[in-house]
Amino acid sequence: MSQIFAQGLVCPLDKNNVDTDQIIPKQFLTSVSRDGFAQAMFYDWRYLADGTPNPDFVVNKPEYQSASILLTRANFGCGSSREHAPWAIKQYGFNVIIAESFADIFFNNSVNNGMLLIQLSKTNIELLFNRCAQGPQQWQIDLQSQEILFGNNAAMGFNIDADIKQRLLSGLDFIGSSELLNPQIADYERSRKASQPWLG
Repeated sequence: MSQIFAQGLVCPLDKNNVDTDQIIPKQFLTSVSRDGFAQAMFYDWRYLADGTPNPDFVVNKPEYQSASILLTRANFGCGSSREHAPWAIKQYGFNVIIAESFADIFFNNSVNNGMLLIQLSKTNIELLFNRCAQGPQQWQIDLQSQEILFGNNAAMGFNIDADIKQRLLSGLDFIGSSELLNPQIADYERSRKASQPWLG
């Protein structure tokens, strides 16, 4: 059964080793609120010294406005563990990131914030960049079938951990997934209290 997790315009960020300080520079980490980080995403690349948008940076180009799928290369999200990085990316409007590889902490932070991160081989990443070189791309991400749909019956499959897939399909984070087990937890506590009343 098909289930489209996301669909929309693809923005090709042709860079390796994009670290979290590039995603959200340290001067924007003063707030513990999850709001207000979209404008700071890729700040040093998106803006010139006078604060005006850098017309040469891919995110600022007119043909990639309102993009919701980010295509990039290897080791995306390396560096510090700041959770502000996925906050900024998601608040900007990206729901899906496709890359050759991700830093582990960034990957887990992103998934826990409801984003889908798709890891593909270097060869397949190159094929996707070649598609983008032909002009702006509109793709669909079918999470249930684990496919990137290009249109005209063309698709590319991807792997995903079963637990992550289920959480994203159900819209749950780690806490929400744990709360699904509340009835079983309550049954266990009642049973334990009955068999070991001295535990209180």
